[in-house]
Amino acid sequence: MTPPLILAAAEATSSYLPHILLGAYMLLLIGLCVVGYRKGKATEEDYYLAGRGQGVLVTSLTIMATMFSSAALLGIPGTVYRDGLAFVPFALNLTIGGIGIYFLGSRMHRLGKANGYVTPADLVGDYYGGNAVRLLAALTGALYVLPYVIMQIKAGGYLAERLFPDVPPIVFLGSEYDMFRAGVWALSFLTMAYVLIGGMRSVAWTDVIQGMLLLSGMLVAGLATVIYFQDKGGYFNAIAELPHEALSVPGATGKWNAWMMLSICTCASLGAIIQPGQWMRFYAARSVKTLRQSALVFAIILPFCFIFGIMLVALGARSEFPPEWREDPAKPEVAAVIYPHEELGPSPTDTDKAVIVMAQHTVPKVFGQTTGTLIVTLILIAVLAASMSTADSNLHALSAVLTRDVYDKYLRPEASEREKTWFGRVVIIVATIAAVIFVEIGNKAQGFNPLTLITQLMFLAIAFSSQLLPLAVDCLYLHKGTRKGAVAGLTIGILVVFLIGPFPELLFGKEATAGLTSFTDTLKDYIHTSAIGLFANAIIFAIVSCYTPKLPAEHIQKFRKLLKN
Repeated sequence: MTPPLILAAAEATSSYLPHILLGAYMLLLIGLCVVGYRKGKATEEDYYLAGRGQGVLVTSLTIMATMFSSAALLGIPGTVYRDGLAFVPFALNLTIGGIGIYFLGSRMHRLGKANGYVTPADLVGDYYGGNAVRLLAALTGALYVLPYVIMQIKAGGYLAERLFPDVPPIVFLGSEYDMFRAGVWALSFLTMAYVLIGGMRSVAWTDVIQGMLLLSGMLVAGLATVIYFQDKGGYFNAIAELPHEALSVPGATGKWNAWMMLSICTCASLGAIIQPGQWMRFYAARSVKTLRQSALVFAIILPFCFIFGIMLVALGARSEFPPEWREDPAKPEVAAVIYPHEELGPSPTDTDKAVIVMAQHTVPKVFGQTTGTLIVTLILIAVLAASMSTADSNLHALSAVLTRDVYDKYLRPEASEREKTWFGRVVIIVATIAAVIFVEIGNKAQGFNPLTLITQLMFLAIAFSSQLLPLAVDCLYLHKGTRKGAVAGLTIGILVVFLIGPFPELLFGKEATAGLTSFTDTLKDYIHTSAIGLFANAIIFAIVSCYTPKLPAEHIQKFRKLLKN
């Protein structure tokens, strides 16, 4: 029999494990930040691309960590928890994304290395020429980044709530911060600090640690879920007993029909891998071989971890903590929505906590209380790592876009390297504060707002980044487009995403936009927003390019020659 004193000491140690491990994780990030700063150089290229010398390990893990955001570890499993098996095919987007990195990324790398490109707008602006293409490309990057950073910061709040559920609110400068608000501010400013100081080098090195944490955390959570259900007749038997709506297409909410899933798995996946943070990682790789090897790692390892460690856990959560349909008494005109089990929380958006709650429920039962607490804490830190690794990449990318494509080209072309680097740091500070303010405002909003769901923010961001895909395919492979075609296509694509997204209703009210939203909602029942904007963009791009002056033949030939080297 274990002596009471030893048991008491073990319990005390267990209760402080989250604090100890989280502190150690943050100290490690700070250490990598300092090392990255000391190894860096005061140049724009070094700050944004770490000298273009990243090897296979760093390249593959930083690409995976940037792709695997809080959407992957919170929002996507929250969608599986709500809708069931209908959303599981979404994992195919990772394989398609890996193929995109192999074929598009390798060519972006060649051109970037040959011409010294830093941002996506550098490439498409140089190829098509003119200020309009560059500015529109920069705009798509900025429109992608803000929703993505917001959802990572929201995840920090969720995680703080689960890591420290019994900690009372903190009073600071007359304001009260509960654990959600404290987590939002802590994640934001720690991430901002190491991006500010170390640039791409610190971001990539921290992504390596964060990538390892999130991959191992996913797999352990999946293993614990399967073992847990063994005493309940087996995992697959439990899943087979889910209600019919969770086992059939189009899912419980009726959103995920075959056409919708096809458009997401193609357009959205390719849109996600050409967003600014990923595009810049293609430039930063040491060689084409490095990038292609990383693409294969991405396409093979990530889908396996995603299905086993995310989809599997989310379906287990639906079985263990079944949701229910409820009407919102504050909004009788709104149809009933899915509310999660009380263990997840009282709000419809608490479905995003499915993986966290399931891990906290199953892991201690499978591995024992002390070991289980250690593992759960590491899993929660892995989710935090996923959020931070994507937030840092996107803040860093936004800094590059606004510095390189706006400040450097149009506002202060005579600025020194040091001045441009410091302007980029100011952008990171302003963007972080703006994202935190948006999260604070959204957290105070009353009623059910779909934009508070992490998955919805992810798809909105990808819909904007997807607008660069027609231009990327053309300047890397086809060489048929024109400058005016590129401008027209990008303009229409961005406008369409605005019109069919949430913005008209938010800006002009529900009644004023009733006719428009009725049409667009019907359209979005069958095809995803990113695909609608992308198709409109591509059609206008092709038509206008047929009737406008072609790019000089020698200019196209120069790019073709570089792509063959």
